[in-house]
Amino acid sequence: MTFDSGPSALTSTDQGPEFIIPGLWDILTSMVDAKLPASRLAQMVEGAAAVAGQTDLTAVLWTTVETAMDLTGATYGALGVIGEHKTLVQFLHVGIDPDLAAAMGEPPRGRGVLGTLTRVATTLRLDKLSDHPDFLGFPDHHPPMESFLGVPIKIGDAVFGNLYLTEKPSGFTIDDEALVEALAVIAGSAISTARLQRRLRRVAVVEDRERIARDLHDAIIQDLFAVGLSLQALGHSIKDDGIHAGLDEAVGRLDDSIAALRRYIFDLRPPVWTRRNLRLELSDMVGQLAGPYGADVDVHVSSEAAELPGTAIDDALQMIREALSNALRHSGATKISVTIEEGADCVLISVADDGDGFDPSSVQKGMGLDNLRSRADKARGTTTINTAPGAGTTVLISLPL
Repeated sequence: MTFDSGPSALTSTDQGPEFIIPGLWDILTSMVDAKLPASRLAQMVEGAAAVAGQTDLTAVLWTTVETAMDLTGATYGALGVIGEHKTLVQFLHVGIDPDLAAAMGEPPRGRGVLGTLTRVATTLRLDKLSDHPDFLGFPDHHPPMESFLGVPIKIGDAVFGNLYLTEKPSGFTIDDEALVEALAVIAGSAISTARLQRRLRRVAVVEDRERIARDLHDAIIQDLFAVGLSLQALGHSIKDDGIHAGLDEAVGRLDDSIAALRRYIFDLRPPVWTRRNLRLELSDMVGQLAGPYGADVDVHVSSEAAELPGTAIDDALQMIREALSNALRHSGATKISVTIEEGADCVLISVADDGDGFDPSSVQKGMGLDNLRSRADKARGTTTINTAPGAGTTVLISLPL
């Protein structure tokens, strides 16, 4: 098929038009072949435009979930972001009351059927969720869910996360599956774009700091230095002791100003040997804290989280220090795992131990939990502590980017 519009005409290939998102052409073609109602196609196009029109990564994710629910009539929707260990590091959900979600405890980590979807990385449509062999049941207070549609969201060949839809009264259809798969392809492209924009914004901040530092050094400091030399030369030619002393004082103040500006430039543009290295700093801190104890501490920092800005590194290290110290001193653990990953709009930290656990309602002051929550509040983050006697403890921390 050729659109005759002059030299820049859009020409199709065996894989569809050259300009289209990879994988989307086949899905759209199958929709047309299956004679999907025009009204549903129009609904999908409108929803896809809403997803693709978002520039903020968090907005892309929420819009994807809400659009998928609108397209299918699902009662509940969620999107799980997959980390480097193939577990869910972030779980956004729509349809469940926040208080009810809090009563259910820790968000899903990607086990059971959710883990199956991650492992096979293909669409999963079920009339009854509990009939699947990998179904592990629901936590307390969880609303009933039977019909299920799960679709992976990919960026190239890598799976970014999974889109989950549940509880469509009449069950999900093959048309629902096709619509959500198309939406997932578009969402993957939008997520990739939003991630790239975030990285570019970080680069722009660094470049802006470099430019300011360069301007301060090349222009202002050089001018001040030249003024100081001129005043010194003038002082040598003046015999009046009072004026000479005044000029010396002025030169001294200029030297102080130049030194202050140089310190400011150092903060803006530190040399390579002073740049922050989260992996190294975390490993050093863990080694110092764990040395006197017998616990084996495993540390994992994802590639994206390793590039955090300095302020985020400071907040992350402070929170980990507090949580790890608590685990080492109080849990009796033999193994502790510290993980830092970057979610959609936040840094996600997990400190998990295999120790004794405890009853959170009976904790006395002084175990550091209040201090942990206070630090999270100051950083505009959140802290969740999942534990029970004999079941170990997991501290989950979310810090905004």
